[in-house]
Amino acid sequence: MRHLKAGRKFGRTSAHRKALFRNLVGALIQRERISTTLAKAKELRGKVEKTITLGKRGTLHARRQAFRLVPAKDAVQKVFGPLAERYANRPGGYTRIIRIGHRKGDDAPMAFIELVDREGDDSSKVKAETKKETKATAKPKVAEKKKAEPKAKDVADKKKPASKKEKAEEDKPEEKEEK
Repeated sequence: MRHLKAGRKFGRTSAHRKALFRNLVGALIQRERISTTLAKAKELRGKVEKTITLGKRGTLHARRQAFRLVPAKDAVQKVFGPLAERYANRPGGYTRIIRIGHRKGDDAPMAFIELVDREGDDSSKVKAETKKETKATAKPKVAEKKKAEPKAKDVADKKKPASKKEKAEEDKPEEKEEK
């Protein structure tokens, strides 16, 4: 049993796992949104949150600790600069995980992991835009069908009358005019 054994191994050696997460933390800090497997995203969340908290401290010791978690110098500068200012009043919860389905090749569950309140677009705006797009694309199709249906009915009505009485009425006026 794995009681009190925290963390996932991912089938890698400890050095490989450490390098993997150092690179993922650096990529997430620089890009602010990355796509990875759900298990890696869940494991990555704690490491990124710890790094941002170090950035909020702003001390030299915290900067040196951050370099242990993030290999890129520019990523550490971003943590101690804009990200520390952005999350100064937030007591934690700097990341969000959004599931995006399964990978085509091996059916692994995939997810976006992104920084909350990131620059550019908010997820709420993205969700609202996608809803607007789906509604906008759906309505014209429905409207086209509705417009097309009456035309089809008009054509059908012209081809054949609805009842025998209408046939008789149509035939009678023609006969009277001929006489």
